[in-house]
Amino acid sequence: MAPKTKNLGIMFADVAGSTQLYEVLGDEKANATIEETLELLTNVTNAHSGTVIKTIGDEVLCTFPEPDDCANAATEMQETLEDANDMREEGPEIKVRIGMHYGPALLEKADVFGDAVNVAARMAAQAKGGQIITTKTTIDLLDPITQASSRFVDRAPIKGKKEEIEIYEIIWQESDVTTMATDVGSSEREEVSLEVNYQSTSIVLNQEKSQLMMGRSKACDLPINEQLASRQHVRIELRRDKFFVIDQSTNGTHIQLEGAGESFLRREEMHLNANGKISLGKSFADSPSEIVAFTLKST
Repeated sequence: MAPKTKNLGIMFADVAGSTQLYEVLGDEKANATIEETLELLTNVTNAHSGTVIKTIGDEVLCTFPEPDDCANAATEMQETLEDANDMREEGPEIKVRIGMHYGPALLEKADVFGDAVNVAARMAAQAKGGQIITTKTTIDLLDPITQASSRFVDRAPIKGKKEEIEIYEIIWQESDVTTMATDVGSSEREEVSLEVNYQSTSIVLNQEKSQLMMGRSKACDLPINEQLASRQHVRIELRRDKFFVIDQSTNGTHIQLEGAGESFLRREEMHLNANGKISLGKSFADSPSEIVAFTLKST
């Protein structure tokens, strides 16, 4: 039977600046570092229902059944590599550039061909170290949170296509979502605030400080000591006098409001309309030790 074309997520991920890496570390150490990085990329691919088609020098070519699988894997690759860089005692930072696209492709003899492969390769060529570059058509297929964390980069010609395509970057380090402006008559509304407590730290969100990022990274507004947490795991933001919790993680966020059962968010958002608590990556049924409490106040 002849192989059939079907829609797949195609990703190219390669080590940026590998030539310089060999110059700095020497052949043996550089080769070991690249192999270690490719293994990391492979493990993340497998964890997101993906398949590594092949490695080409310092690059991997992967396929994914769904566009969100592809985008989530790309984000986790960058986060996991950043963790590896933090743990590395010597040598330069290792960065990967990622290009991805979801579209028609042909799987044949353990390889992949077709339009989506060509477009993904073009996206990878546009990416810099630490970036995730994709197409507008792919962005439109992703979950709303990822869409909101993307930005237009450029338009570029693609071989075999008459029209230029729109290129987007998926922002994985920090939210690029602009807080909605308040109405002119906001002074007439009741003042709202949210007190967020974790261990000995307390942060108050209000009109003056309207966003809070939580995660494993020390660069977050509120660093959380939880191994299952992503570096920038979840944020809380104030919109038109309402507080929302927005998950942008790999393992999801668990929320328990007073008088309600546990809610689970993964690349979703939820209105905080009561006091409660948050657990990053771990269910409350598992008795997590790293719990964030929040108290809603209005005047």
